[in-house]
Amino acid sequence: MTVKLNFQLDFRSDVPIYEQIAEELRKKIAEGQVASGDQLPTVRQLAMDLRVNFNTVSRAYRVLDEAGLISTQRGRGTYIWEEPTEETMQLIKKKSLEELARNYLQEANRLGFSVDSAIEELKQLSIEGAESERETR
Repeated sequence: MTVKLNFQLDFRSDVPIYEQIAEELRKKIAEGQVASGDQLPTVRQLAMDLRVNFNTVSRAYRVLDEAGLISTQRGRGTYIWEEPTEETMQLIKKKSLEELARNYLQEANRLGFSVDSAIEELKQLSIEGAESERETR
């Protein structure tokens, strides 16, 4: 059965749409929302669902295929490849973190904040979060 994919795409972002699609699928794999053997929508179906050009989805699938996360089998469809190794999962998570950081810094820049002030704000929030967590224990 084909899994239903709900993606959060930002058409105003500097990040290309195909990279956003690939990143969203990496997240779903890392979070266990899709598993080994799950069939993905066809390129055309996902393109229609996301309202993007099918070449965009095709490029995202190609990137994921080259990374060994999915496998496209002509005439059968596209599937989540074998269960990722721990090393692959760490790489997926690292790429996801990098994407989050990139988006955060781009948005902070768009709002007029420097990289240093954005990082300082993250540090402060981290400290406050750790203190709050200690208080609830």
